[in-house]
Amino acid sequence: MQIRREHIDSGGLLGIWKMDESREELLMLFPEHLRSKTAESVKDIRSERRTIEWLSIRILLFMLLDEEKTILNRADGKPYLEDESCHISISHTKDYAAVLLHETHPVGIDIEFLSERVKKVAGKFIADEEYIDPSQKTVHQLLHWSAKESLFKLMEEDGIHFKRHLHIHPFTPESEGIMTATETKTEKNRTFNIHYEVHPDYVLTWVTA
Repeated sequence: MQIRREHIDSGGLLGIWKMDESREELLMLFPEHLRSKTAESVKDIRSERRTIEWLSIRILLFMLLDEEKTILNRADGKPYLEDESCHISISHTKDYAAVLLHETHPVGIDIEFLSERVKKVAGKFIADEEYIDPSQKTVHQLLHWSAKESLFKLMEEDGIHFKRHLHIHPFTPESEGIMTATETKTEKNRTFNIHYEVHPDYVLTWVTA
């Protein structure tokens, strides 16, 4: 079910879906004239989880815009709308899916389920000079990962290395806020403001160019 639809400060439209329906229940949420075509689109997806994710993203998109849109993927896998009416970014994690739209600016969004597993891989994407609050290590590491995922989705660059090219400025996590990050992949060395939220089940980050 849709649990959030919000116009964000930068002019984008953000939506979050809690994936607690079955395939059949999701299909029934689509308007009747779209159900057969939608069912045909997922018939060859072997994974039930992947099917639920695919349907959840598209019914969320439909509810955000109140019209049908077709999502395609570029050669690098990043999604775009066939009619190019909006920039789009998509994310999903255990039980949740998220979409961010903006008419004029590239966007990036990421949602991550809260899990201790991030500690095992933190050294692969967090540089030694990046600050992690020891009193909330898991959340802080996960916010670093999520923020860098959002930046990666926004930037149209090949060969981005999270540890070498994306740098989160020091901050102490709260329930929500803005962190800053600088990219050193390009000569522009752009700095971005990345919004973040910490929820009981997940963390959420998003950024606009």
